[in-house]
Amino acid sequence: MIYAAAMGIISTVEIFDDLAAEGDRLEAILDGLGDARWAAPSAAAGWSVADVVLHLAQSEEAVAASVDGRPSPLLTGTSGSDGGTSTVDDLMDVWVRRERAAPSAVFERWRTARHAALAALRRADPGSQLRWVAAPLRPATLAVTRIAEHWAHGLDITSPFGIDFPDTARLRHIAWLGHRTLPYSFIIAGAEPHEVYCELTAPDGSAWRYGPPAAASTVTGSAGAFCRVGAGRLDPAASGLVARGPHAELALRVLRNYAS
Repeated sequence: MIYAAAMGIISTVEIFDDLAAEGDRLEAILDGLGDARWAAPSAAAGWSVADVVLHLAQSEEAVAASVDGRPSPLLTGTSGSDGGTSTVDDLMDVWVRRERAAPSAVFERWRTARHAALAALRRADPGSQLRWVAAPLRPATLAVTRIAEHWAHGLDITSPFGIDFPDTARLRHIAWLGHRTLPYSFIIAGAEPHEVYCELTAPDGSAWRYGPPAAASTVTGSAGAFCRVGAGRLDPAASGLVARGPHAELALRVLRNYAS
């Protein structure tokens, strides 16, 4: 997969390398947490820090399973012997509660899983369609969703403790994902899809642009705020993002860079 953000071209190799870097950053943070913080509530409602990391481990294992054609609860939509669950969130909550373990075991499980998932994505046929939650995805697109997932849960882990978690250039993938999936987001919200042009300010002050400049609806502002809105970590009304045109406010309300 190759896509453009502003005037730059984002390659498949860059996507995989950025997924590795996002995982490296989170691993360094987790490595410095004591058991008390691992057991403390995260910003993900109902989950401790250990629960969040366990969820990341489970979903990374599902990535490798998808590449290899193996079954996984996340891919089959079941939580085990109790059958199907109504939403992805329900499934993940049941799965996490069932497999809770000591922080050291969870940390090692996630580290092993993330490296295995990344290796699997790198070796996968770039044009293949890998089974995933809402729809099949190509390996590079699945990697982008994993960047988004690790970044969002990185916020959940660090924010309760005031740990520094600065925005980076890797947000360009997450912003692209949020904009790319807007048609789907409109549809699942019961609305007709509409073109939206986004001009977002990157962490280094440059501009990232997505969509047709002639679109009747536009969103401008911070890329970090845009990504947080898409992750459900920030209310659009408090984001500072400027929505202009007939469908821009709705776009921000339905914006999502996750599956559920």
